Amino acid sequence: MYYMEKYSKDSSIPGIVKKVLPAVVSIVVSKMLPVFEAPFGGPQDPLDPNTPLMVPRGNKKMDVGGGSGFIVDPSGIILTNRHVVNDPVAEYVVIFGEDEKCPAQVLARDPIHDVAIIKIDKKNLPILELGDSSGLELGQTAIAIGNALGTFRNTVSVGVVSGLSREISAGDTTNNTITKLRGLVQTDAAINPGNSGGPLIDVKGKAIGINTAMVFFAENIGFALPINNAKRDLDDLKQYGRLRLPFFGIRYVLLDKDAQERFKLSVDQGALVISEKSGGNEAVVSGSGAHRAGIKDGDIILEVKQTKICTKTPLEDILQKCKIGEELDVKVLRDGKEIMFKIPLDERK
Repeated sequence: MYYMEKYSKDSSIPGIVKKVLPAVVSIVVSKMLPVFEAPFGGPQDPLDPNTPLMVPRGNKKMDVGGGSGFIVDPSGIILTNRHVVNDPVAEYVVIFGEDEKCPAQVLARDPIHDVAIIKIDKKNLPILELGDSSGLELGQTAIAIGNALGTFRNTVSVGVVSGLSREISAGDTTNNTITKLRGLVQTDAAINPGNSGGPLIDVKGKAIGINTAMVFFAENIGFALPINNAKRDLDDLKQYGRLRLPFFGIRYVLLDKDAQERFKLSVDQGALVISEKSGGNEAVVSGSGAHRAGIKDGDIILEVKQTKICTKTPLEDILQKCKIGEELDVKVLRDGKEIMFKIPLDERK
């Protein structure tokens, strides 16, 4: 009874879905691939011993993947995952409305938050309003919409926000890399392959996240990027014509008790400035803000702007909340002594 009093009939699940669905799109990924054929016919089964040697017969455009997205501006601006549109040589087509198709241009890719912004050449499109992910609560209703398995368009699943500030390591099949994603929203609303890039909706019909990953061999464990990260990217693109990412200028190891023992250090929290020995990369990037301020290999950065660096609050998370060009108060442990530095936050080139 309380639920029905708090939310009107128009904000029931079917009403919410009906409201937001026109702004949810499917994204098809295609690229030119070589085609192989038997030169003189014969069986085409590679497991058949009588199959002749296959030879190339040119290239053909083929669908190689897909995902979801949602329109956030009537001029055709769409939010999705970076890993959905990460292939620089692929072509992307957006399917919306009554199976209308339109080629898409990638405007920006955020490698830190797995957010991408794409655009189609259409006007007066329906949009999905963006909510605020900073006030999410455990147990609140969450609705996931997307292109499940790359086949079933407009698939809707309903659950709750089951976790906040989660951290996962996600694999990207386009370039065989592993990306660590932090600050994620966990939900038990079903998120399947192909849902990536679709919206996670609240009971007000606003996007609170971008569906991004699921855990295989587990039931009802999915993750979404908090929408506030994407809102910052949209603001950057609108104001500067590009994404402005912070660049501190160091390579480091985030300390915990295991790292403390391994490096024989006096503290188990902070960021140990250290070079990548195997790659030959310097610990402090020449010309960076950290280099100009005097940070050295072996320093341990304890705090930035009076926020302690630890596994739950890594350096990247702190920097994301700072403004590029801002001069940061940084506490460093060097040779057993704590030293304060002022380090300007540069923009990643």
